Amino acid sequence: MDFLAGCIGGAAGVLVGHPFDTVKVRLQVQSVDKPLYRGTFHCFQSIIRQESTFGLYKGIGSPMMGLTFINAIVFGVQGNAMRWLDEDTPLNQFLAGAAAGSIQCVICCPMELAKTRMQLQGTGEKKSSTRKLYKNSLDCLARIYQREGLRGVNRGMVTTLIRETPGFGVYFLAYDLLTRSLGWEPEDPYMIPKLLFAGGMSGIASWLSTYPVDVIKSRLQADGVGGKFQYSGIMDCTRKSIEREGWRVFTRGLTSTLLRAFPVNAATFATVTLFLMYVRPDEGRKDCETAPAHHAALQQQAHPSSL
Repeated sequence: MDFLAGCIGGAAGVLVGHPFDTVKVRLQVQSVDKPLYRGTFHCFQSIIRQESTFGLYKGIGSPMMGLTFINAIVFGVQGNAMRWLDEDTPLNQFLAGAAAGSIQCVICCPMELAKTRMQLQGTGEKKSSTRKLYKNSLDCLARIYQREGLRGVNRGMVTTLIRETPGFGVYFLAYDLLTRSLGWEPEDPYMIPKLLFAGGMSGIASWLSTYPVDVIKSRLQADGVGGKFQYSGIMDCTRKSIEREGWRVFTRGLTSTLLRAFPVNAATFATVTLFLMYVRPDEGRKDCETAPAHHAALQQQAHPSSL
């Protein structure tokens, strides 16, 4: 039941946050010489005007498809890690989260590659004039595999690993500290606002801790669109990006990311909690009243790349 709750909560997070993610990716990879967008809100307006509201949801099929597998990995690794560590402490929450984050990269990296390529498809073009290179996320991955093999499908794996490992650790640590400090019970009239706040702020903390790596990951995964490659690797991408755009390059798209992080993680936690309290009221009540059980159960039910 925890698995199903996590999937439903994750799906809610994707639906809420995907438009912000599309804007983030567009801003991260746009040309510094001929930028299409002046900022976050201009990017939102341009996509809606040129590509319709559906343009904000390009590539949503990929995170939706990968959600079940990612959550299964996260739940299993996080739960087993906490049982193996045998003590519910903030440090152990960080370690268990980091372990979950590193292992789920196997699914996360190809999923985000397809999402990024789909989000960039038809950039700046009128909806009626767009000739689609990829029909959907699966077609995108199949075409990349045909051209570049497994290496192409796993483009950005190292940067994804560098981002997800500490990102998940910070996420679970922040949520643990916030829920411990806020405290809540089933009868608490502010229970849902507290969960929303804790989940949203945990998402923001996680993204702030790893955002520069995410910029490089997006650029590497977008590299090669149109048949032209600019970067030979992580260090080359980092060096060229800094040389051309300065250190501010690592804040590109940060506004849309933080705007996305809070509602996504808030929606994820609220959905998961309400679902579990509805289908398992007795266990939900017990979890709320027992601190270690509460943290072990709820903290396994959100993940930052719904982040």
